[in-house]
Amino acid sequence: MAIKLGEKAVDSLSGFSGIATARTEYLYGCVRVLLEPAGLKPDGTLHDGLWFDEQRLTQDSDAQAGGPQAVPVARRDAPKR
Repeated sequence: MAIKLGEKAVDSLSGFSGIATARTEYLYGCVRVLLEPAGLKPDGTLHDGLWFDEQRLTQDSDAQAGGPQAVPVARRDAPKR
């Protein structure tokens, strides 16, 4: 099953989970997906994303996917023009 960009996925071997933010396809068929975890480290810095073979990933059904939305959502705190 192909992981779509913006979906949350889990690596079946390590348990690492994150949002799929990039995908590469190599000449001889290897497909890799970059997973970036949500949230910040305790020191306030971002977590590093990790690359995984797509065949090791499963879609995380408990998470709401990011990425393009059907209808744009207006921010309540957006400045008025």
